[in-house]
Amino acid sequence: MTLYIRREASKLWKRVCSEITTEIGLVVENWKYLLAGLLCQYIHGLAARGVHYIHRPGPTLQDLGFFVLPELGREKSYISETVFTCVFVSFFLWTFHPFILKSKRIYTVLIWCRVLAFLVACQFLRVITFYSTQLPGPNYHCREGSELARLPRPHGVIEVLLINFPRGVIYGCGDLIFSSHMIFTLVFVLTYQKYGSKRFIKLLGWVVAILQSLLIVASRKHYTVDVVVAWYTVNLVVFFIDKKLPELPDRTTTVLLPVSSKDRSREENHKLLNGNGVDPADWRPRAQMNGKIYEDSKGSHTDNATNAHENSA
Repeated sequence: MTLYIRREASKLWKRVCSEITTEIGLVVENWKYLLAGLLCQYIHGLAARGVHYIHRPGPTLQDLGFFVLPELGREKSYISETVFTCVFVSFFLWTFHPFILKSKRIYTVLIWCRVLAFLVACQFLRVITFYSTQLPGPNYHCREGSELARLPRPHGVIEVLLINFPRGVIYGCGDLIFSSHMIFTLVFVLTYQKYGSKRFIKLLGWVVAILQSLLIVASRKHYTVDVVVAWYTVNLVVFFIDKKLPELPDRTTTVLLPVSSKDRSREENHKLLNGNGVDPADWRPRAQMNGKIYEDSKGSHTDNATNAHENSA
């Protein structure tokens, strides 16, 4: 039993080291896209913090979802955040599953480049929208009389740049249309829908997305319109951007992804030196009749040998 555990641990370690080597090469090639995507996440948080300074509390707008769904209140508002956290952590861990599991269908770096592209496009539209019109926040800490509904003037630029994370994100007001939580949730679900392998998890993802929508309205984090706009905006953005981005390589048929043309040519030269440079499609059976082998390529040496044998006979 101990020997088996050691052997499996050794295989797992080799798999992790091999995956790390491959992903490091991809990071070297795509670090600009990753850095730009992460920087845009900070800019989005900065914009959401900035709109809080100009937020003015007022009467809650008439909303159909508020009539249908009872308010969770301050005591149960954590339920919505808990569901969102589970979705975020689950998707994050799934993107790193090639480091451990044998079934590898994605490259972690490439999948995050794609996800960040979706997020940045959706968040850009979101910032334009909530700066165009500021609505009175429906959440309990954004209503009239709450100390958090209005932010005092900042004492300096540093205070604005720090965005009071994570408290400033949790207790933000004014960044309503459309929901940032739904952007992340729908992008994650749509990405797994395309690159995931478990049908049950795909179905569960859509169920959780619907549940998340209801919880956001029930906790009064957003109006119903924020959730509705997020549903069709995110789906449309992902649909059109996905067509523009290059398709991810299929790992079920590719062992390693060459990280550059130099490495690719080196790999091809290695195959030629070992006699493995022939395309597998050319490994087709040849028909043989009357001592002759018929093939698509020139086979004059085979025919000459056969004629010489017949003349001698």
